Amino acid sequence: MAEINNTQYFNYTMDPQTRVKTVLDVVYNAMEEKGYNPVNQIVGYIMSGDPTYITNHNNARSMIMKVERDELVEELLREYVKNRAWERTDE
Repeated sequence: MAEINNTQYFNYTMDPQTRVKTVLDVVYNAMEEKGYNPVNQIVGYIMSGDPTYITNHNNARSMIMKVERDELVEELLREYVKNRAWERTDE
């Protein structure tokens, strides 16, 4: 049994790949909800580093700024390659 006078700590850390996917999902959905083209806006942000390409809706801008742009590119490319490999096996 745990000592009642000691504070227990709960430390949840999301693996980086899941974190990036989550951020991209939130940002993509927020951009769609506001009527923007999510792909164009995210590309604009990645290429320029200018966060104003991303809406503030649902805290999307703040979230995407916590992820390095190269991590975004890595995750996007990883998913593309994974899906591309799957498509080739169906031919």
